[in-house]
Amino acid sequence: AQLVASGGGSVQAGTSLRLSCVASEGTFSDYAVGWFRQAPGKKREFVATVSWNGATTSYVDSVKGRFFMSKSGNTATLQLNNLKPEDTAVYYCAASPTVGTQISDWGFWGPGTQVTVSS
Repeated sequence: AQLVASGGGSVQAGTSLRLSCVASEGTFSDYAVGWFRQAPGKKREFVATVSWNGATTSYVDSVKGRFFMSKSGNTATLQLNNLKPEDTAVYYCAASPTVGTQISDWGFWGPGTQVTVSS
């Protein structure tokens, strides 16, 4: 599957964005989807995952209660609420037959979308 992430932008702290991940080629309807982010000078880190059927989600502690992930068919979304400057990063979506929090668990990646949060 070829994945495309979109929805990033430059916003003020406290506001919201909605990121989307779609399959431009192939399908990931039977795959789990994950979101990762990479801030300048830092390693790519896990943000959230959703199971293939959208029933189960997990989040890194720093975004719990603010970010919400969902999936339906070939589209996965990440709702980012109450954004903070430390959320600034390039956000990547990835797909895999199984859920994991390690980058090596995910075989399909798309180009990222930039999220910039100013105070």
